[in-house]
Amino acid sequence: MSAQTYLAYDFPLLSAFWTVFWIFLWIMWFILLFRIVVDIIRDDSMSGWAKTGWLVFCCVLPFLGVFVYVIARGKNMGRREAAQARAQQEAFESYVRETATGGENRSGSVDELAKLSEIRARGDITDEEFRRAKELVLAGGHPSPDDVRMR
Repeated sequence: MSAQTYLAYDFPLLSAFWTVFWIFLWIMWFILLFRIVVDIIRDDSMSGWAKTGWLVFCCVLPFLGVFVYVIARGKNMGRREAAQARAQQEAFESYVRETATGGENRSGSVDELAKLSEIRARGDITDEEFRRAKELVLAGGHPSPDDVRMR
C-alpha cells in the first residue's frame, strides 16, 4: 500500500485558517502584554522597585511573566481599570459643569454690565462709580448700585 496520505494542513483552505488563527493569537498576546505593562505603570499601590521587577520579569520571560502576573494580580486589573475609567468620567463631568457654570456667569456679567450702563445713562451713578462696579463685575463679584455708592 503505497497510497499517499494527505494531512489536513495540505488543503489550502485549512492552511489559511491556521495562518489566520496563529496571527490572531499573536496579536492577542501583544494586546495582553501591553495591557499588563500599562497596568503595572498605572498602579499606585506598587513601589517603583516592584514595578521595575514586574516589568523586567515580563520583558525577559514574557510568557511566564505575563501568566504569573495575571495569576497574581489579574483579579485587581479590572478594578483598577474601572476606577481609572470612573475618575476620567468624573473629571469630564466636572469640566462640563465648570464650563456650563462659567457660561452662565459670563451671560450674567453681561446682563449686570448692561444694567450698570443703564443706571449710569440715567445719571444715578457717576463715571467713577460705574468704573468700580464694572471692575467688580469683571472680577466675578455681583455689585448692587448701593455697594458702588458705599465705596
